[in-house]
Formats: sequence, structure tokens, C-alpha cells
Amino acid sequence: MTATHPSFVLHGPAEPRTPLVLDSPHSGIDFPADFGAAVSELALRDGEDCFVDELWLPATERGVGLLAASVPRTYIDYNRHAGDIDLELVEGGQWPHEYLPSGKARLGKALIWRTLDDGTPIYDRRLGVEEIHRRIERYHRPYHHALAKRIEATHARFGASWHIDCHSMNAVGGAQGEGGAGKVRADIVLGDRDGTSCDPAFTELVRAHLGARGYEVKVNDPYKGVELVRAYSNPAGRRMSLQLEVNKRLYMDEKTLQKTVGFALLQSDLASLVDAVLAYTTEATRPH
Repeated sequence: MTATHPSFVLHGPAEPRTPLVLDSPHSGIDFPADFGAAVSELALRDGEDCFVDELWLPATERGVGLLAASVPRTYIDYNRHAGDIDLELVEGGQWPHEYLPSGKARLGKALIWRTLDDGTPIYDRRLGVEEIHRRIERYHRPYHHALAKRIEATHARFGASWHIDCHSMNAVGGAQGEGGAGKVRADIVLGDRDGTSCDPAFTELVRAHLGARGYEVKVNDPYKGVELVRAYSNPAGRRMSLQLEVNKRLYMDEKTLQKTVGFALLQSDLASLVDAVLAYTTEATRPH
């Protein structure tokens, strides 16, 4: 089953069948007509987690729901708080609504991106307050509502929830990239916000499983996890959230944005990870 909304697509069962929730907030490629960018759509795909929703899609055959973004990350970044506004991009430099900066604006990557990864400006203008607010109401809030609702329904059914926030990363850091320009990144990066968004045992389960398959896995380096794992996690309340980044070099050509022969292997290995997580969560939620 697939449920659609202008903001997202929900793949898999309409109601939770397992304690696992997946989401892919940066794989959207539906460009809204009011984007108004000064660079090409190809350039705007610089921030895209290409094919990440497809990489994880086999999980739906195992009864796992997968929430996937519809619109591009460069249009509005779902992995930011709605108040994470870059004032340099706002007409008049003032934001009248909730303002909660994260520091991402200095990289040009707050809620609405100002620059591409190499520092290229996305717009040749500033955006109006109402223009930004419209993006939040039409796209950002519905996605967050859908994810929160899914996690809450999962927790209500199983007494616990495990959420994996699915991403991909460029092989090498760009001028505005996390960790510094030119930094070669690991195969997989797990982010649990320094152990605060999920039980360390869950992070270790994922790390060990992927490591056993030959992947170089780092934890919280350079990605610790941002808003989507912060907002909906509460390990003490048995709500776990883990960010998982896969390196694009494993499955695609970053220049042509085409899949490579590595795609099928990575997809298979991620499916095996889902199986391991389902075994872990089934045991963790079984009455004793």
C-alpha cells in the first residue's frame, strides 16, 4: 500500500505491523512551481539523498512503514526545526514566527537552504516571510506530523518504537560540508546525538551488523543526527531514533546521478539489517 500527500509518500502498511519506523526526508524530487531558484534543477539535486527511499523499500515487504519526502531538500529541509530560519535569506532580515537557530545557517543549510554544498547561492533574491511560511505549512508540518503520528502509533501498539532516519552523504565533504572540505567519509555514519536519541545497544547492533558485512562504520562522525532524531526520541520512554547515512560512492555515480552496480548489494545489505533490527525489536517487545 502507498499513501500520498503533496509533502510525502508513505510506503508499506497504513498501520504499524512492526516496532520499526523508517523515514527518508531528503529523497524527494518533485520540484514545486514556486521554487524560484537561480540555479538549475540538476544543481539543486546536489542536496538530494538520491535513491535512498528505493534503497530501503524492501523493508515494506517485511511490514515496515517507510515515510519518504516528495519535495527536494533544497526547497525545504525536513531535518530542521520549523524555526531554524536563515535571516540572511529573509526579506528585511526579520522572522516574526518562532525562531530557533541551530547554527546551520552559517553553512547555508538552515530550514531553507541559501547555498549549495560548494557555496553557490541558490537564489538571486531574498525570500518573503509569507513565502517561507507557506513552505512550512504546506510541506514541513505535514511531514513532521505524519512521522510523529507513525512513531506514536507504533509505540502505542508495541510499548516501544525504533526509528531509523535514512540518509546518504557525498563521498567527500564540500566547501560547506559537515566535517570540513575535502574530508573523505566512511561507508556508513550512524548518528545518535552522542548517545542521547537511542539506547547505545541499538546503535551498537546496527554498527556491528554493517561492520560484519565489510563496511567502515563511524558513529557521530561527522553526523550526529539533527531534528528528526532529536524531536521524536526519548530512550527513557522507549522511543529510539537513529540517523543512518550511507556513502553515495557505494551505490551511485555522484556526477551523473545514476545507480551503479553497487546499488543491488547495498540494498540487499540494508534489507538484512532490517531483518536483524526486526529480530532485535521483536525480542525487546516480547512479554516475559
